[in-house]
Amino acid sequence: MALAKTLKVTLVKSTNGTKQTHRATVRGLGLRRINHTVMLEDTPAVRGMINKVYYLVKCEA
Repeated sequence: MALAKTLKVTLVKSTNGTKQTHRATVRGLGLRRINHTVMLEDTPAVRGMINKVYYLVKCEA
């Protein structure tokens, strides 16, 4: 069985002053505070969430 690809996502900008839906997306990704990093499975749903809040996060393969 092959290992699933993962993405390293880091919150680099505050969610203060952003749309409520974007704040909810950041929380949905599991990010809690600035410089918090999570490892997420590389799926189309996760990619879509990252694209929605691209200006708040940094993503590495």
